[in-house]
Amino acid sequence: APPMGDFRMALVSAINVDLPNQHPTVVLRETETPRRQLSFSIAFPDAVVLSHALRRIPTPRPFAHELLSGILQGFDIDVVAVRLVGRQGSVYFAELDLRGRSGRSVHSCRPSDALTVALQQPVPVPILIDRRLLEQVGDVMPPGPATPAV
Repeated sequence: APPMGDFRMALVSAINVDLPNQHPTVVLRETETPRRQLSFSIAFPDAVVLSHALRRIPTPRPFAHELLSGILQGFDIDVVAVRLVGRQGSVYFAELDLRGRSGRSVHSCRPSDALTVALQQPVPVPILIDRRLLEQVGDVMPPGPATPAV
């Protein structure tokens, strides 16, 4: 089923560390005008693996995201899209949209995990941001029937 809601296409623009803040920040930027940004903090280890994926830096042994990506490709499962769908306080919620021989499935996940898996794919994966996350301050509930679990 197609996702409900109004989404904007984005790219991973940067992963920043701004001391003395202890948490790196992921910056997503809209691909079209007005090219707004969405920034959120992630854990340092997640920033490291996301940076490796963004820069396509090989690792001597696969990180968990590389392992998952290899499994998806091995079973001919495509990553259709990553969607940022909600926010509760400083916590963002994402979905990983997959399509395989048995059909399509959507999995709730952390944005950093979804972005890292998407960047590991052999073809570009759309990164979609619910427009409300760019336009509203405060909590934004995901548009579907499911409520995210923290």
